[in-house]
Amino acid sequence: MSATPIPADALPQFWRDPALPFIEARAIADGRKVRYGRHAHRTFSIGAVTGGHSTYLNANTMERIGAGAVVVVNPEVVHACNPAEHAPWAYRMFYVDVSWLTQLQQDLGFGANQGFREFAQTLSARPDLFAGLNRLYDLLTDVHEDALHKESAITAYFSALQQTLNPAPVAQREPNHRLARAAEFIEDNYTRTLKLEEICAAADLSPSYLIRAFRQQYGMTPHAYVVNRRIEFSRAQLRRGHAIADVAIEAGFADQAHLQRAFRQFVAATPGQYRGNA
Repeated sequence: MSATPIPADALPQFWRDPALPFIEARAIADGRKVRYGRHAHRTFSIGAVTGGHSTYLNANTMERIGAGAVVVVNPEVVHACNPAEHAPWAYRMFYVDVSWLTQLQQDLGFGANQGFREFAQTLSARPDLFAGLNRLYDLLTDVHEDALHKESAITAYFSALQQTLNPAPVAQREPNHRLARAAEFIEDNYTRTLKLEEICAAADLSPSYLIRAFRQQYGMTPHAYVVNRRIEFSRAQLRRGHAIADVAIEAGFADQAHLQRAFRQFVAATPGQYRGNA
């Protein structure tokens, strides 16, 4: 018996342009079966819910949102959006390089030489932000528009976003240097097989404290953090056109099937869908 084909509007659509490497977009028209695990990006993310309802987790805050909502996710913040049970859901998301956005903030006079300024507001119902994000998506995915027009529109939208939401430095907690060492050790070694005892030794922490405190600090367990980093690496390699089987091994997965399972959990798409329709 042949498999039932997936409707086109239930497949994720990814947009990228080599001329505009600092931004990526994703959309899905029927996300009822989309399921995200808790994950984080090194990029800044912003999205518009264009239909239906979903739950929106951002750090420790969970909300139910619907069409017209704009979600704002700062870099490295654990988040997830998932449809309300058996309900329609559609959305568009943008992923923006932090260095590009930081430079734009500084050009606008937001904290020159102070690094990226996070947004305190992570959810908005402003019609202008919602409509502008949808216009931007339509423009970027229009194959007849040139890169200059697209880059100008990107700059204009994100300039307006800064002025509207007015990002401000977020008060930083006193850093836990041992946990930071654990995260750094993972950053340097995530593409190989890691043991919990190695991470503990690098940070001089007990396993029980590491697992509890790491989740409090970074929003996920050390294991999930490793997998998240592998997925971020895999996304970058797939964008460069690398073969999926090669990416799986390069990223530290046992095989392509292992990458496939993890990719679905963190990206809510297959590696082939992510690479193939960009």
